[in-house]
Amino acid sequence: MRFGIAVAAATIALSVAGAATAKADVLTLTSPQIQDNGTLAIKNACADKQRSPNCVGENISPPLQWSGVPDGTKSFALLLIDPEGRAPAGVNHMVLYGIPADVTGFAEGELSKPSDKYVGGKSTMEQATYWGPGTPPGTDWHHYTFVLIATDLDPKALAPGLTRDELAKELGAGPQQPCEGRGRARHPIQTPVSRVSPSGR
Repeated sequence: MRFGIAVAAATIALSVAGAATAKADVLTLTSPQIQDNGTLAIKNACADKQRSPNCVGENISPPLQWSGVPDGTKSFALLLIDPEGRAPAGVNHMVLYGIPADVTGFAEGELSKPSDKYVGGKSTMEQATYWGPGTPPGTDWHHYTFVLIATDLDPKALAPGLTRDELAKELGAGPQQPCEGRGRARHPIQTPVSRVSPSGR
């Protein structure tokens, strides 16, 4: 099963960067476990209950793969964003970059731990690896967006620990081609947990 890809966004980005050619491939992100706007599994949710009671999963990253790599690609960046998570910019669940051009995907759980196949940035939770969904009880669906970006940067060009904004500044000067896919998640408890005050009210 494949993600729906933001082809229009990729085309616009290439046109602005001046890197598009008539024969350019369309970068396509897919997953064998998730349909576009499909539901992420509970095991994909975050697992650190000491940090957040909203973590109900195992923090296992879903498998991802891609094709249609444009000519001139030297590395990829891979993001996971929850736009509904926190105003105004959402929550950045994963910021990875420096993925070599010959890498065509990651196996299930591979993004949940450090790897020599990518450089870890800094998520909103200040993590350098995948951090799964952690929506509060009683909230509506959140749409978790995986964004893959093909760049002309050497895999070792950027230092570890960059935030999403810092990465965007570094990538802004060079040609890049993004594509994306979305998965939905919400807390399995849909009745908000009542909080009892010390007085019992």
